[in-house]
Amino acid sequence: MATSDQRRPEIVVGLVATPPDYPALVVARLTAELADRLAEQVDADVRWIVREGWGEVAPRRDGGVEGLLDDLARRRADAGWDVAICLTDLPLHTERVPLVAQMSARRRVALVSLPALGLRQLRAVRAAVPNLVGRLLTDATEERVLLAGWAPPELTGQVAAIHRVVGGADAGELGYVASRLIGRLRLVTGMVRANRPGRALLGLSKLLVGAFGTAAFALTTDTIWQMGDALGGLRLAVIMILGLTALVTWLIVAHDLWKKPDRETPAELARLFNLGTILTLTLATAVSYLVLFAGTTLAAALLIDTSVLKQTLHRSVDFTDYLILAWIISSLATVGGTIGSGLEDEETVRAAAYGYHPEPGGWRDEKDA
Repeated sequence: MATSDQRRPEIVVGLVATPPDYPALVVARLTAELADRLAEQVDADVRWIVREGWGEVAPRRDGGVEGLLDDLARRRADAGWDVAICLTDLPLHTERVPLVAQMSARRRVALVSLPALGLRQLRAVRAAVPNLVGRLLTDATEERVLLAGWAPPELTGQVAAIHRVVGGADAGELGYVASRLIGRLRLVTGMVRANRPGRALLGLSKLLVGAFGTAAFALTTDTIWQMGDALGGLRLAVIMILGLTALVTWLIVAHDLWKKPDRETPAELARLFNLGTILTLTLATAVSYLVLFAGTTLAAALLIDTSVLKQTLHRSVDFTDYLILAWIISSLATVGGTIGSGLEDEETVRAAAYGYHPEPGGWRDEKDA
């Protein structure tokens, strides 16, 4: 059996995560299964070897897709890989539509933009990467191993995010793009997914503690009870929206999360980064608000007896009144929690900014090696 394995041709596939943040998680999961998928979908007579690596923490933005492919090609040559695939969380465009993937047979490299895949990114990557590897080996002019009898299936039928193919098929320079409208919506949701809003939510723990403290104080004030009873649903909704907007704005301003266009970041990319940051923080603060609302409702039901609330409001009360009371207190406490947000750890809050990637543990060790 060992002799048979030694006689099989060997192809080394490199997977690079750029930057080594969220894409590194996807690369780690894909590396564990890619060799089996390549044997099943491309060529079972080849001994597939998959290597994973980290790209730059701050990948090039000014060079666009070609700059990323050039950097990846140099990485492939230095590492001695046959082909290389880069997974990145950068939102890329071509012909003013989102770019899902780009391959260059001449350089034997391809890249996949994870945000353009939408929410179900791992499933899409599992379908796209084996196909790209096979195409690179088939279209390359000096491939070490000929994949005889393998015909690459169309990615437009395998990956929902891919709408059409652009570029020169004869030259092996192909771009896989999304649709103009649905593709942009998928790109935005994919950016929020790649930005990991759960990490931002956990990072706002001090904000939530400050909001709960404000809510506990407000529960003891009967003036707030009367105010909630007097305000209608529309006014309460406006107060809630204003409170959440003020919180998101304060987080962006206080922690300098707004990305401005510069020599390294084009204006279109900066706009996408800011949109991803706003949506991530909005989702995180909305979930925090729901947690605060649920906690305040429970506290109000336990601490404020129905008879006391009835005496203050001068009418009969039911559970709806507790919900309204929790609604206005949560909205006011959100503004109070904004003060607590200024005490958050800088690195924790900045992790919610799209395009900001702290150096991961082990980065220096790998670069030195």
